[in-house]
Amino acid sequence: MLCNNFIKDSPAGNENSIIKAMDNTRGWILVGGILLIIAAIGFSMVWIVRETVNNTVSPVQSMTGDLGTRVAQVINPTPTILPDPVTILREIRTLARLETVQYSVEKVISAETKQEPFGFLFGDRLLFVAHGKVIAGIDLEQLGPEDLRIKNDVLYVRLPEAEIFIAALDNENSYVYDRDKGILTRGDIHLESEARKVAEKEIEKAAKTDGILELAEKNAENYLYSLFRQLGYPEVIFETPDRSSGSD
Repeated sequence: MLCNNFIKDSPAGNENSIIKAMDNTRGWILVGGILLIIAAIGFSMVWIVRETVNNTVSPVQSMTGDLGTRVAQVINPTPTILPDPVTILREIRTLARLETVQYSVEKVISAETKQEPFGFLFGDRLLFVAHGKVIAGIDLEQLGPEDLRIKNDVLYVRLPEAEIFIAALDNENSYVYDRDKGILTRGDIHLESEARKVAEKEIEKAAKTDGILELAEKNAENYLYSLFRQLGYPEVIFETPDRSSGSD
């Protein structure tokens, strides 16, 4: 027992322990290095495989996208519009219109056909959002010598009634908001056209209700008043047909 303890505690035993510890450290370092090499190789393989797959799939996706675009163009082709090069000029008129006010109007029109009792089969319904403009003023071509008279250095003017010159849709901003067709019909091809016609009438009606003609007449009087004053007339009075019918 004493001999064994002496051997364990001897310098030779310590050296053996140090050598074993160094061997274990080197072993762990070697294992760690091998693991790092394996991880690097695995990462490289994954990166190579991913790049290969991407390079293989990208042309297929591109071809699929091009094919989808072509199919969409076949299903929903872009309309080709070819205007006739021949233009027929029907009429030329000289106008003397004084436009004095413009309204921009928006109106929602609902149009439908064949709704009852089998509307879900044969019906057609749409909501049309109409944007349009209404221009009003007076037609100076209707102003004759009898409508202008001077009395006591006062110019009396009887203007023609204000009228609507233009009531038209703005096609760029007007659109069909929603359309609901029956399952057994392709829809009425004239329904949108009819909705547009009604929209133009309703836009003009809305402008008249809002007083566009009265405003057009007032603006015309203000404009012509300044014009006549610049021409040298010290005072200008605008008459209505009722007030001027019995005076001369």
